Amino acid sequence: MGADWIASASAEVQRAFLDELSEGELLALPYLFEFWALDHQLPPEGDWRAWVIMGGRGAGKTRAGAEWVRAQVEGARPLDAGRASRVAIVGETIDQAREVMVFGESGILACSPPDRRPDWHAGRRMLIWPNGATAQIFSAHDPEALRGPQFDAAWVDELAKWKKAQDTWDMLQFGLRLGEAPQVCVTTTPRNVGVLKELLKLPATVVTHAPTEANRAYLAESFLEEVQARYAGTRLGRQELEGVLLEDAEGALWTSAMLEGLRRDMAPEMDRIVVAVDPPVTGHAGSDECGIVVVGVRSGGAVSDWTGYVLEDASISAASPTQWARRAVQMMEKWGADRMVAEVNQGGDLVEAVVRQVDPMVPFKKVHASRGKVARAEPVAALYEQGRVWHLRGLGALEDQMCAMTAQGFEGKGSPDRVDALVWALHELILEPSAKWRRPQVRAL
Repeated sequence: MGADWIASASAEVQRAFLDELSEGELLALPYLFEFWALDHQLPPEGDWRAWVIMGGRGAGKTRAGAEWVRAQVEGARPLDAGRASRVAIVGETIDQAREVMVFGESGILACSPPDRRPDWHAGRRMLIWPNGATAQIFSAHDPEALRGPQFDAAWVDELAKWKKAQDTWDMLQFGLRLGEAPQVCVTTTPRNVGVLKELLKLPATVVTHAPTEANRAYLAESFLEEVQARYAGTRLGRQELEGVLLEDAEGALWTSAMLEGLRRDMAPEMDRIVVAVDPPVTGHAGSDECGIVVVGVRSGGAVSDWTGYVLEDASISAASPTQWARRAVQMMEKWGADRMVAEVNQGGDLVEAVVRQVDPMVPFKKVHASRGKVARAEPVAALYEQGRVWHLRGLGALEDQMCAMTAQGFEGKGSPDRVDALVWALHELILEPSAKWRRPQVRAL
């Protein structure tokens, strides 16, 4: 963008750039959004019906929405007509629409130059521009308020958190019927809700995306440090900071809500630790990942009371056998693990041979998959339901795969290698000892 270029230029180039601008151009520069905007804040080219700006908290979504409204209603001169003349502005509540979308620091009034700034008419809940264009605000709590009015453009904010999202969205679509090609801009942090997922599937929808980090120049450094320290690597962080839409597959063995409730900042001292490995068949760029997961167990008391702690997901992509073996051995050393457990269905004795080339003395156990992935995963999922497994932070990619595992199979892309490694680890640490344990029999007198 232009701001990137001028900020990185020398002081001499910056002075020359500013000296070449007329007084009018200097006054207009703060409002020239194309100069300041990040890539995800600019409308995509082409013929689209809905533009979804999906990003993390503070990624600049509100500013992009406000500037898009400006671009629709403003003409070349203050009194010239723009592309749109009747706009709907829809927030979760009237207060949020007014305080964030209209009066907020990145709202429409703050973004508008003085000669094009609209007037706010509180009684009508409406903005009126000098050229006669209007924008009326609505609440997603009252979808029926959208029955009747008609528009040629709309800005929708935080669609994914609306309680009556589908009803409100449907009513808005019926009202977007003016002009040649009415459009809607949707600014939202992603959530696993039906209305957003269906919107993203439509051929007339375009999407831009950005994490919180993309807008760091306009965010407090302390804010970024705090939220990254607390949420980086978690599913909540992937949603709220990276702006990634995370879906739980229908009938998933694990859910986001379940996993978020099992988060721990640190683990107690472990009685036993294993590094579980699910190696890929091949080792090139198109190969499946090599699942490498470190899990520990607290084994005091009866086996039924043992609890597991998932300590680290060290899975690696596009790795040669030597590379993933070296990573697995590194995890053994890092965590002081007692044993490496590796599935050998695909590689047989070669899996152990590769590992021993890296460390001949590593305690190694071969495991064979005699049942399908789901059959192996279900008893492990039961441990989670019993509250017997905890997760440290930083396991977002593993948790994504877990939430895509259903009773019918894996609903994600590729193979669930991270989940396979997790399953082998918990089988080794808890399920196998439980199967061997027998309650003492009481002899009849």
